[in-house]
Parts: sequence; C-alpha cells; structure tokens
Amino acid sequence: MGGGKGLFSYFTDPMALQQIVSPVDGSVVAERTTVSAAELEGTLAAATAARVGWVATPLAERVAVVERAVQVLEAQADEIAVELALQMGRPVGYGAGEIRRGFQERARHMCAVAPDALADVVVPGPDGFRKFLRREPLGTVLVVAPWNYPYLCAVNSVVPALLAGNTVILKHAAQTLLVGDRLVAAFAAAGVPEGVFQHVVATHDDVAAMIADDRIGFVVFTGSVGGGHAIAAQAGQRFIGTGLELGGKDPAYVRADADLAATVADTVDGAFFNSGQSCCAI
Repeated sequence: MGGGKGLFSYFTDPMALQQIVSPVDGSVVAERTTVSAAELEGTLAAATAARVGWVATPLAERVAVVERAVQVLEAQADEIAVELALQMGRPVGYGAGEIRRGFQERARHMCAVAPDALADVVVPGPDGFRKFLRREPLGTVLVVAPWNYPYLCAVNSVVPALLAGNTVILKHAAQTLLVGDRLVAAFAAAGVPEGVFQHVVATHDDVAAMIADDRIGFVVFTGSVGGGHAIAAQAGQRFIGTGLELGGKDPAYVRADADLAATVADTVDGAFFNSGQSCCAI
C-alpha cells in the first residue's frame, strides 16, 4: 500500500465511472459516475442533519415506513428479477424469490421484534431508584453491500439500523448499483425523510474516507476476506464497531452413516444454488 495510495487502492484504482457489465451477454446495463468530494460531503452532512428528526420519530412510525417500503418492492418483484439477471447473472426464475421470500420475511421479522429488542432493560436496584439500560442509536451507519444477494444482504443491516433510529448510507456493489437506486426509491415512496437513507456510488477510497470521518458511527460489510481486513483496519483507527460477514465456501463433512444419495444431492444443490454464488454453500 505504498506510494501514497489509499487503504483500498490495492483492490482497484479509483474510477470516475462505474459500469454494470452484464455476465449474460457482455452488454453495459447501466453506468454511474462516482461521487465527487463535494457530493460525498453533502451525503455525510445530510445524514447527520437528519438524525435528530429520525430518532425522535416514534418507533411505530419507523416500522410503518419499513413496511411500506417492503410493499413497494414486493409489487416490483417480477421486474426486479429480470433486472437482477441482467446485472449479476442469476436466472430470472430465482430473482423474484429474493424479494417475496427472504427480503420481506427478514424485514418484517425485524419490524415485529423491534419493540422488545429496543425497549429499556430494567435493572434491579434499591428502593426509591429506577435503574435501566437504554439503547441509543449510533448515529450514521455505513452499509457496504454485496452483489450476490443484493437485497437480502442489504436488508440485514439497513432495516435494523433504521428501526433503531440511525441514518444509513448504503454503498452497493458496483455490479448491482441499480439495487441501491431501487432501495432509495422504495424508501422515498414509503415516506422516509430526506437524508435518512441514501445510496452513494463510490470508489474504495471514498469508502475509506467515510470510515475515517467522525460522522460515521458503525460500518457493516459483506464481501471478501481482504475487504474485511481493510475495513477493520480503517475502523480500528477510530475504535468504531463493525459488522463483517466475509465470503468463502463451506466444506461439507459427510459421516459414514449418512444417506449418501441424499447427501450428494443436497450438497450439489447447495454448491450450485444462485449460480454458485452463495457464501453459505452447504
């Protein structure tokens, strides 16, 4: 990482233009220009300014916003399936299921458990005193999402962060930039206030700059082990928390008493599901 390059520069050189090149036929599905320094500053400032109003919004209203966003995306599931196939090569027959099953199930589950999960924890204390632990939002959460399950992996962090009262900046994978656009549009249609949820088209060095900024309070990353090392190192400079889900293929251990035919069938299905792009392959 010498020569004055940024922390992430060993992955790729900064680009002014990001293109989605379809694995289906090599065509350019879409292209976006990465943020300028001024635009990135505006994104961070907007997220910071939106915090006060969002954390003051009652939890029931935050839950309602998420529910409305889910409904918007459910209505678009068939269209999204084709869009995903063009972006990352998943067969159209699998695409709608990511929205109609995993995405909506996880989002609605998190909405259902939020009142208990975010409630004060009462601690026994002496007579005359009320002792409790209160969970406060961290501020602004940076979510760096992957392309292989672009909605499912994003929902794991975007929804709980928003429900907890944080503002969110999403940096989606270059291969699935249209997912970031869809999510922003869905939440806007659902009534999320300006600045609460934003998507940035950014280089790796832009991500490093955001992690180094005091206005980011937590970082979530799903991707490669190398990327996880880089993000952890950068976040460690400020001692902020990270949530890292790092890629790889699981091995399968087959016992001597296993039903071999069933084991082979299930293992092959797991290894090749989603066109082989599943980090939990077994």
